[in-house]
Amino acid sequence: MADRIRVGIVGATVTPGGSGWGANAHVPALNALSEYELRAVCTAHEATAKASAQKFGASLAFHSMDEMVKHPDVDLVVVCVRVPWHYDLVMKSLRAGKPTFCEWPLGASLKEAEEMAGLARERSLRTIVGLQARSDPAVLYARELIQGGHIGEVLAVQLTVLAGAQLERGAGRIWQGQRTAGANTLTIAGGHGIEAMCTVVGEVAEVSARLATRIKTWRHTETGQDVAVDSPDVINVAGRLQSGAELSVQIASVPFGGGQSRLDIFGRAGAMSLTAGGALSVGPNRLLVTRGREAATEVEVPSRFKQAPASTPAGSAKNVAEAYKRFVDTADNPKGFEPDFDLAIKRHRLIDAIERSAAESRAVKL
Repeated sequence: MADRIRVGIVGATVTPGGSGWGANAHVPALNALSEYELRAVCTAHEATAKASAQKFGASLAFHSMDEMVKHPDVDLVVVCVRVPWHYDLVMKSLRAGKPTFCEWPLGASLKEAEEMAGLARERSLRTIVGLQARSDPAVLYARELIQGGHIGEVLAVQLTVLAGAQLERGAGRIWQGQRTAGANTLTIAGGHGIEAMCTVVGEVAEVSARLATRIKTWRHTETGQDVAVDSPDVINVAGRLQSGAELSVQIASVPFGGGQSRLDIFGRAGAMSLTAGGALSVGPNRLLVTRGREAATEVEVPSRFKQAPASTPAGSAKNVAEAYKRFVDTADNPKGFEPDFDLAIKRHRLIDAIERSAAESRAVKL
């Protein structure tokens, strides 16, 4: 392997309507890190591949995933495309023997995710999944405080994630209205919020859930047609953590008043809150702590939790860069790295338990 990790991305694309997560999060994150080099981009068409490579400064352009994953100058493959395409592309990368970074959700279903994680383990390949909350400095500091007993025994936890609903969508997003596509309010907004919660307070032991689809059609902006939607947009979960703490989760996608997340943790000796004006996985997050009857005080996150360079652009690139930095820093101790595909399986199984609980009107144990 070269001195720098040479990355090939599928999904960092220059498009007339504006680029997506690959271009806006992964490319700036990689550019901020001296340990990495964006060597290749792959898109569906030769023209866009060449244009994207030129735009992002990559020396190689591919319009075939098979060709990119076989190229000797690509050390790490990044898959940042629509969720229904994750499985085929990730499996090609793993079969080619390449360490792989796949955005979240890992698969459109638990079954797909388990097959990808299983192949990575079988081939002893390092992996990363885009659960950015596991790398967020404020989330990690909150976990340290909880584990150190800063607010005493955790008694109850409440997570609220309110995403902004889009009632009109173009071809690039309208597919998310179908539940089988695996990219919806529960899996994305909910999955990232739940990951932040589990990072801080530990794993969930049991769930009782209700799912609803309150917005049943989206207007297709290009055809003017109303398209039926069956993806859940309101999720309520009562549950229990492995620690015994009681759990309450509300996740919703709403037309007005969305775009905020809050994690409240109530302990025997105090309380703690993580808040964000968006997703806890993206931040910036505010961490407020109270002990006893003191007023809540915002605390500053120590610098030791911030591994990415200070020059990393704020916003979506920040925690992506944190994950990339932790990945390279744990090269000599791969088992010390998260978030990987095995962590993704934990989250997929939790989401599957929530779906089964709602469908069968019963509590489900994990």
